[in-house]
Amino acid sequence: MPAKKKSKKKTEQPKKEETKLKPIYKIIPAILFAALILFLVFSNLLKKKDVDKEYMFRKDGTLTFLSPDNAVKTKIDIQIADNDFDRELGLMFRKHMEENRGMLFIFPQETTQSFWMHNTYIPLDMIFINSNKEIVTIRRAAKTLSDQSYTSTAPAQYVLEVNLDFSKKFNIKVGDKVDWSRIKTQPNL
Repeated sequence: MPAKKKSKKKTEQPKKEETKLKPIYKIIPAILFAALILFLVFSNLLKKKDVDKEYMFRKDGTLTFLSPDNAVKTKIDIQIADNDFDRELGLMFRKHMEENRGMLFIFPQETTQSFWMHNTYIPLDMIFINSNKEIVTIRRAAKTLSDQSYTSTAPAQYVLEVNLDFSKKFNIKVGDKVDWSRIKTQPNL
């Protein structure tokens, strides 16, 4: 009979260890779940910051507005859109732009140009410029978030988007000229 008591003690000890481990098994999934949630939240915040950086103004050059007799009217910093991707993206998804900035769209050839404000939150004036760098059309107060088409009245090779009423404030008119220069960029090392 003493042998049976020993076997009972041996079977009781593993049960005590199992009851001690059960709370740990319950905690581990909760910890893993919390870690997963934290990972997802922080990775989305990081992605959002990257997207915001993507759509920030990048100074590529300076543009000068000139009267027909070449008197300087004003100067602005410009971001240049000279490839298909940048021209298609334009100022879409941006929430604001400083007054002394604009986006210059450069096209490979002079033709009738047409723009829209799809996904564009900033109220804009659109200035259409021919290959001689003369302003041929100004479309003031383009409606935001609209698929309405704004077309040049004459062939244009360049289009400049500036903030709403910029052209009025600085007396920019059809027949005025523009000139710009690019900033020399440092090669990637």
